[in-house]
Amino acid sequence: MTRRRKPPPDTEFSATVTDLDHDGRGVARVDGKVTFIFGALPGETVRYKLLRVTRALDEAVATAIDVPSPDRVEPGCAHFGTCGGCSLQHLAPAAQVAFKQQAMLEALRRIGGVTPAAVAEPVLGPAWGYRRRARMGVKLVNKKGGVLVGFRERDANALAVLERCEVVDARLGERLRKIGALFESLSIADQIPQIEVSAAEHVAVTIRVLTLPSEDDRAKLLAFAAEHDFDFYLQPGGPDSLVPLAEVRPLDYSPDGSALRLNFLPADFIQINAEVSQRMVGQALEWLAPAAGDAVLELFAGLGNFTLPIAARGAQVTAVEGEAGLVARGLTNLQRNGYDGRFLKADLFKPDPKADWLKTRYDLALIDPPRSGAKEILPLLAATRARRIVYVSCHPGTLARDAGELVNTHGYRLARVGVLDMFPHTTHVESMALFERAA
Repeated sequence: MTRRRKPPPDTEFSATVTDLDHDGRGVARVDGKVTFIFGALPGETVRYKLLRVTRALDEAVATAIDVPSPDRVEPGCAHFGTCGGCSLQHLAPAAQVAFKQQAMLEALRRIGGVTPAAVAEPVLGPAWGYRRRARMGVKLVNKKGGVLVGFRERDANALAVLERCEVVDARLGERLRKIGALFESLSIADQIPQIEVSAAEHVAVTIRVLTLPSEDDRAKLLAFAAEHDFDFYLQPGGPDSLVPLAEVRPLDYSPDGSALRLNFLPADFIQINAEVSQRMVGQALEWLAPAAGDAVLELFAGLGNFTLPIAARGAQVTAVEGEAGLVARGLTNLQRNGYDGRFLKADLFKPDPKADWLKTRYDLALIDPPRSGAKEILPLLAATRARRIVYVSCHPGTLARDAGELVNTHGYRLARVGVLDMFPHTTHVESMALFERAA
C-alpha cells in the first residue's frame, strides 16, 4: 500500500518489523522512511495506524499482528498499552533481557569503541511486584471516576485509569483504587499531585500535599494506614519538609541477604528491585574480590549499599557521596553494624584533585554513578591506580563513554560486563562492568 503524506486517521498500513528502539517500539522501514510502531516486535508483520507524521520519521501503533514473533507473550497487566509504566510486557522475559544485553554491547562498541573480554550471565529476579520504590501521579478527574492514582498514559500527559499495578509491591499495587477513594474522601482531594512509595517490611507512603489536611482528613488517613499497615508521611514542600503523619516505624533492608541492615528514609534512593539488588551486590563483591586490609574507594556511595558489605569483608573503605544527608546516614549505617570506614562528602561532578581522599593509593574501586555517568572523576580515579574497578551503570550510553575513557586513555581493559534486569518489562538497562589495570 502506498502511503499518502497525510492519510485519513483510520487508514491502516502494513509493514515488517526489523528491530526494537530504545523505547521498546518496533522499527520498520516503509517506502524508505523509518516508522516506530508501538506494540510490534522484530520479525513480525503487522498492521498499524499512524499517530504522528514528520518529515524524518513516523510514529504508529499496531492494530493487528498478522505474523507474530515466537517471542510474543500475553501481557501480564490489563492496562498494558494504555499505561506508560511498562513497554515490553508483550515480549518474553528472556527476549527482554537479550534485547537489553544487545543494547549494552552495541553501545560499548559504537560509543566507547571497546569490546569486553567476557560477557557475564544476566542478573535476574522477579518480573512482577518487584518495585519497592515508585512515584505515582494523583489527580481528581471527575469525568474518569474520581481520584486517579498511577502512572501516565503511554502517549499522553493524562494519568491512566488503573485498577492495580502489577509491577509495584502488591501491598500497594493492588490497592490503587482504594487509595484513590481515600483521597477522594478528603477535603484536599484536588490538592494531592503525587505519592511516593517505599516498601520494606512495611510500606511507607509519602503524600505530596499542596494544602495541609484537616483534622478530619488526618483521622481518615490514620484509619486507612492502620487498616492496611501503611505508614503515611506528608510533604508540603521540598524534600526537607517531609514529616510523618503519626508515629512511624524505621525502614531498613539487607543489602546482600545477610544479617547486615541499612536504615533509610522514605525519600532516600534505594535500588528498585530488592532481589536483583542483593544479587548485584553479591556479583560486585565477587568481581571486586576485596580481601582483609585492601584499601577500597567507593564513589557515589549513597547510603552504603555496597559500602557495608565491602567493610564486612575486612577491607578499608573510603566511601564518597555528594549528598550530606546520605553521607551522615551512610556513616551511621556502618557504625550501627559494627564496622569502621570513612564516609565523605564531595562533589564528584566538580572534583577537587587536591582532596585528601584522592592522595591515597587504593587497591580497588567501585563506582555507581547516576545516568550522567562518571566522566569528571574518571581521570582522578584512574590516577589512584586501583587494580580493579567495578562500574555499576544505569545508562548504557554513559557506561560506554566512560568505558572508552578507561580503556583507551587510562590503560584499563574491560574484563567483563553483564546486564542487571532491575526493571523487567521496561527498556531501562542496568549493567555492571569490571575493569582491570593492564600489567
